[in-house]
Amino acid sequence: MIAEVLVQISNKNVDKTFDYIIPSKYIDKVKVGIRVRVSFHHQIVEGFVLSIKKERSTDISLKEIIDVVDEDVILNEELLELGKKMKESTLSTLISCYQTMLPKALKAKANTKINKKMDTYILLKEDSLSNDDKFNDTQKKIIDVLLEKKEVLKKDLEDISKSSVATLIKKGYLTTEKREHYRYKLDTSRNKKKYELTTDQKEVVSKVDLNSSNVYLLHGVTGSGKTEVYMEWIEECLKEGKTAIMLVPEISLTPQMVDRFLTRFDTSIAVLHSRLSDGEKYDEYRRISRGEVNIVIGARSAIFAPLKNIGIIIIDEEHTSSYKQENNPKYHTLDIAKIRSKTHNCPVILGSATPTLESYARAKKGVYTLLELPNRVNKKPLPKVNIIDMNKEVRRTKGCISQVLKEEISSTIERGEQVILLLNRRGYSTIMMCSNCGYTEKCPNCDITLTYHKTSNTLRCHYCGYGTKLNPTCPECHEDGMKGMGSGTQKVEEEILDTIHGAKVIRMDFDTTSRKGMHERIIESFKNKEYNILLGTQMIAKGLDFPDVTLVGVIQADTSLNIPNFRSSEDTFELLDQVAGRSGRKDKEGKVYIQTFNPDHYVISYAKEHDYIGFYNTEMMIRKKLSYPPYYYLAYVKVMSKDYDLASKEATRLMKFLKEELKSTILLGPSVCNVFKVNNVYRFGIILKYKKEDNLYSALKKADEYYKSNPKVNIDIDFSPNSI
Repeated sequence: MIAEVLVQISNKNVDKTFDYIIPSKYIDKVKVGIRVRVSFHHQIVEGFVLSIKKERSTDISLKEIIDVVDEDVILNEELLELGKKMKESTLSTLISCYQTMLPKALKAKANTKINKKMDTYILLKEDSLSNDDKFNDTQKKIIDVLLEKKEVLKKDLEDISKSSVATLIKKGYLTTEKREHYRYKLDTSRNKKKYELTTDQKEVVSKVDLNSSNVYLLHGVTGSGKTEVYMEWIEECLKEGKTAIMLVPEISLTPQMVDRFLTRFDTSIAVLHSRLSDGEKYDEYRRISRGEVNIVIGARSAIFAPLKNIGIIIIDEEHTSSYKQENNPKYHTLDIAKIRSKTHNCPVILGSATPTLESYARAKKGVYTLLELPNRVNKKPLPKVNIIDMNKEVRRTKGCISQVLKEEISSTIERGEQVILLLNRRGYSTIMMCSNCGYTEKCPNCDITLTYHKTSNTLRCHYCGYGTKLNPTCPECHEDGMKGMGSGTQKVEEEILDTIHGAKVIRMDFDTTSRKGMHERIIESFKNKEYNILLGTQMIAKGLDFPDVTLVGVIQADTSLNIPNFRSSEDTFELLDQVAGRSGRKDKEGKVYIQTFNPDHYVISYAKEHDYIGFYNTEMMIRKKLSYPPYYYLAYVKVMSKDYDLASKEATRLMKFLKEELKSTILLGPSVCNVFKVNNVYRFGIILKYKKEDNLYSALKKADEYYKSNPKVNIDIDFSPNSI
């Protein structure tokens, strides 16, 4: 018997299977979808078995499989097929597609060992007891405990007496049993409650066909009760014996979503996201594989959960860019969801108060079914948005926060209510610049300025991770003139504590949430009113629900507006409208203050009125004139090399090839990428805009094949990029 094995080497030149003989001792163990160890080019590697055949397809002498890693199948038939479709649609290697589906413990990777956690239980062999038995006081106590509880963890009984436990086991009164202990535990001990749906919610629920592979767009304003609607659909699926995938865009949203589901469902829920430990991911994944779970809640990677009989896939806050993976394979979660929905004949639900232009346009055209929740559940109006013109405020404002916003924060705190402040930039100062000669600190590896982090007194590159201690002396003019320009969350926190009486600030950004469990702790602390101000980056802008938040402030609304990207207006509107929706979600009236230097910009004007439709219509006119999505599809090809001249030359050559191959495609470039150098690699980009181009994938595949054996030049192909 011969096994076709896909080895763990993620090299485009090795993107194929290799035949290995299955030794007789492994005939019954080797199955399609498990991992095996094999010898490949003088090294021992792991790989996935993709097929088993009786005859070899070559006369070349074959090596034998060295070892079998798994007892159970890791990649089931559905996931194996899904990986092949991902490979074709993203032009990635097949092994990278399979690896991205799996937790670290189950990836094909030599020398990676994550053990199952086992607990030892003690059980009483009741038939071994008789009236003639003689026990000392300690032994009697142990037996009494077991008569009452039937089984106890061995370590708990050993707290009474380790030697007595050992004696009773030896004499045959007790027996031991090992059981797996799952590392990730959810607290399910809470009262179950189900809210009565509003008329709008009931109407939306009734419009979804749960026995179809249709895509639905649920456009509901912030606070309209989308989560309750999700749970209603999921409950219907569970009644039919089906399972559900519930996706959220940010890890920060997972705790609140899990909490909502635990108060509604008395069923098994698994959680999958990147902040779980490797052991926790391993346990959760195997629970799902074994069919012990009905609902999976998680971020992007949870779309690959090996659930059987899926009844619904929900993508909450569908507009969020994090649903697109930025490294290879560059898949979009929605594309994977559509493939799985066809396999399981289940609907895909996209939910958002600010859908992407592409999704809303498809819903308006009837490609998706549009569902709408235009009102908040509590019948209250959306919070009033006030615009602070920083051109007028700048002279009387010391620091980043205007006097108007400071006064509102103070009065909100005095009333015992809470505040959310958004500043979409972490760190202390945006850049360090010499006040004497204008020198700025840049990353030596990348074409980007370094960000100052005060707590560690370091300058860091947010692209390659380079870091260095701050030196106040300018390396150019040798004066002590290095000063911070711009503001990050650390600097704003300092300003609040210095100027606002009674402020208790908790910060939520990448720096404060990098340690395990910090998302949950920060959210729980703020929910319990240990703090009255939550300051953070965009991770606080969507999905979070705090009943006592009545004021939201946006400190630098123009930050994302000024990014040179065709989506910058859309991203800014979504961010402003989403964060505004965190205010006044319950009984108290909410307010929003947006600080901006562009008060007349159409994005700011539409955000002020919570007018998504107005923004959509204006932005669509601009996109149409400029031939951008949703009127055209986009692809972005980067040509990269450590040699500047070589990168430039090959980018020009590739552009010439694409012009010859693609007659119906608009081609722009090559031009330098927004960040021209990353990790000492120079980058040029070519933009492709197309409506229908039959030759597109084959032309890009040819280009990819041509460069895959070039050690000095790489190309990177991204379909439907978030930015260019």
